[in-house]
Amino acid sequence: MSSLAQIEDFNQLFINDTPLIDTRAPVEFIQGAFPYTYNLPLMSNEQRKLIGACYKNKGQKEAVKLGNELIQGKIKNSKIKTWLEFIKNNPNGALYCFRGGLRSQITQRWIFETSGVEYPRIKGGFKALRRFLIDESSRIMNTTTPIVIGGQTGCGKTLLLDKIKAKIDLESLANHRGSAFGSTTTNQPTQINFENELAIELIKKQHYTHLIFEDEGSNVGTVHIPTCIKDKTAQADLVLLKASAQERIIVSMDAYVINMHQDFMHQDALNGFDNFSHYWLDSLYKIQKRLGLERYKIMHKMIISALSQYQTKGQFDGFYPVIKSLLIDYYDPMYNYQIKKKHKRIVFKGNASEVLEYLNTRLIS
Repeated sequence: MSSLAQIEDFNQLFINDTPLIDTRAPVEFIQGAFPYTYNLPLMSNEQRKLIGACYKNKGQKEAVKLGNELIQGKIKNSKIKTWLEFIKNNPNGALYCFRGGLRSQITQRWIFETSGVEYPRIKGGFKALRRFLIDESSRIMNTTTPIVIGGQTGCGKTLLLDKIKAKIDLESLANHRGSAFGSTTTNQPTQINFENELAIELIKKQHYTHLIFEDEGSNVGTVHIPTCIKDKTAQADLVLLKASAQERIIVSMDAYVINMHQDFMHQDALNGFDNFSHYWLDSLYKIQKRLGLERYKIMHKMIISALSQYQTKGQFDGFYPVIKSLLIDYYDPMYNYQIKKKHKRIVFKGNASEVLEYLNTRLIS
C-alpha cells in the first residue's frame, strides 16, 4: 500500500498551482488548507471521531477494521467515483491527508485498485506542506529586500501596488483593507489559509531582489502578519505616497462607498442596501471609543443622513462630508503620530507617478 507514488518536491507543487485532493474530514479542512485544494474526504466528521476513539482505545488494527465497516458498499463506491472524476479533470494533481498516513494511503490504494491510476500522494501530508510553507516564508524574507509603501489613508497605495509586479499585497491576501472600515462583503480567510497563500506568493516571487509591501500594523483585520514578514518590513526603507485631500476623498469614496455598495448589491440585490448600511454603522461603532461620544454621535447622524439621501434620491453626495471628516479628523492624526516614529526609515516622498518611477529604479538596481 505504501509503495505507490509519493511527491516530495513541494516547491513545484505550489509554483504550478497543482490541484490537490484533501482527504481529511471537513472539520479539518475548514480550519485551513491550500489554494486549488478540494475537500473529498475519506471519512465524515462523525466517522473520523469514532475511528479516532477506536484507535486511541484499541489500536490501529481495530481502527482500520472499524473504518472498513463504516466505509463500504455504496458509500465506498460513491467516494471512489468522486475521486476518479476529480482525477479525470485533474490528471496532474495529487492527494494528501494530515500526515501522509493511512487516510491518503487507503484513498490512493482504492483509486489504483479500481482504475489502475497511480495518483500520487504528498509525502508527509498537510503537516509537511504546512511546515514547508512556514520555513520558505522565513527563508525568502531573509534573502529578499523589502520596500514599504506608506501614506495617509486614501492616498491610493493599493492602486499603486496594482501597477507593480514585484509586490506582496497583504490586504488582498487578507481580504481586508486594514482599517475599521476595511472589511469586504466576503469573509476573511482563516489564519492558516492566509499564511499559506502568503507563503505561496513569496515562493512565486522569490526571484525578485526587492519586494514591495504596503505599510501595515501587526494584523490586517482578523489575521496576523507572520513574524518573519512583520520584523523585516518594520526595518525596511519607507516610501511615502503623497496625495491631496481632494484626491484622497475621491479614492475613499470609490473604495468605501460606491464600490462597497455595488459589491453588496451584487451579492444580495434584495438586502444589499441594508447590508451596506450595517457595514457603515457597524464600522463606525468600532471606533466609538477613539472618536469619543460626542464626535461619534455627530458622525452617526451624518451617516444616517447620507444613507437616507442615497435611498431616497439615489445620490452618494451625503457621504463626502463623512469621508472628509474621517480622513482629516480621525485617520490623519493617527497617521501623523505613527509616521513620526518611522521618520528615519523614509527614503522618498512623492505623488503616484514619482513613487512609481522611484520604485522602478530600485527594482532594476
